[in-house]
Amino acid sequence: MDVLTGGVATMIGSLPHRDAREAVEFSLASCPDLPCVPTVPRRSPAEGMIAQAVVGIRGISLGQYGSLLVDTSLVDPLAAVRTDTNSDSFGGLRSFVALMSDHSGPIKWQFTGPVTVGQALMRLGVPAHLAFDVAVRTVRHHVRVVADVIGSALPGCPQVVVLDEPDLGDLYDESFPIAPDTAIDLMSGALAVVERDALVGLHSCADISLSPLLAAGPQILSVPVSDRIGESAVELSRFVNSGGWVAWGVVPTDGPIGTTSERWWKKLTSVWCTLTEAGCDPLKLRRQALVTPVCGLALHSHDSAAIIMRHVAEVGERVRAQAVSARFSVGA
Repeated sequence: MDVLTGGVATMIGSLPHRDAREAVEFSLASCPDLPCVPTVPRRSPAEGMIAQAVVGIRGISLGQYGSLLVDTSLVDPLAAVRTDTNSDSFGGLRSFVALMSDHSGPIKWQFTGPVTVGQALMRLGVPAHLAFDVAVRTVRHHVRVVADVIGSALPGCPQVVVLDEPDLGDLYDESFPIAPDTAIDLMSGALAVVERDALVGLHSCADISLSPLLAAGPQILSVPVSDRIGESAVELSRFVNSGGWVAWGVVPTDGPIGTTSERWWKKLTSVWCTLTEAGCDPLKLRRQALVTPVCGLALHSHDSAAIIMRHVAEVGERVRAQAVSARFSVGA
């Protein structure tokens, strides 16, 4: 984890730009210490998080206006998965690699996780007994290929790879199509494909307990700053104390942005107080903290996205300042 620094700001991924090059430039300007490979679904619906993940599965293709066409009779968990990084689904990736050729620091990218992909396949008509087997195999293949493409093009850039699981909100509901332990195994299996070559993380903006995310074994946990974190305070404290990092979603993306970052800073420090009371090392909380928006920014205007990322960066600077002052206070 020496490649990361406490307080560094980064993004979740999706941006509102219609030009992939402009999106990459925004990412680099907004989070220069950990630039993020953007996805630009307004440029092409093929770059939406579900479309990007499922195109390449036999029997699934992208139709007009971004609709997904499915022949369920052809969907097979043993069929080869095709990952074409030259396709419209990876415009942001190609522009990122092209523009970052001189970059030598860590970079971050994300991909849709297997539980969310499995549920998307079910909504497309794929039977549950096939959907999740296909999903985890597909995600593993896509992630491996993308990691290799980036590693080949940017060999001096350590990779931070985060799987995005927004569809975990009903994980403990009886109606959820798979058991929680199965979901954990799927996420863990997807992370494992690159964990030797990258720092791996899980992101979810769902309002759930952190237990299943932590159980999947990420090195980085990416979650919104929320009072509900207190429910998992002991587990999260154990994670941080043992070296785990948290990417704190400090600025909401679904409500008023505000004119300053003060409110978001106070909310973060309040959660940290709760964790410290649960036994979390306050220095590690700060030294092993990244800061992000809560979710992607594709639904915002360019100006709103810029304001959100400015607030994220301001909170990050305060985290970094506290981490440095805390080190000096203990003689580090």
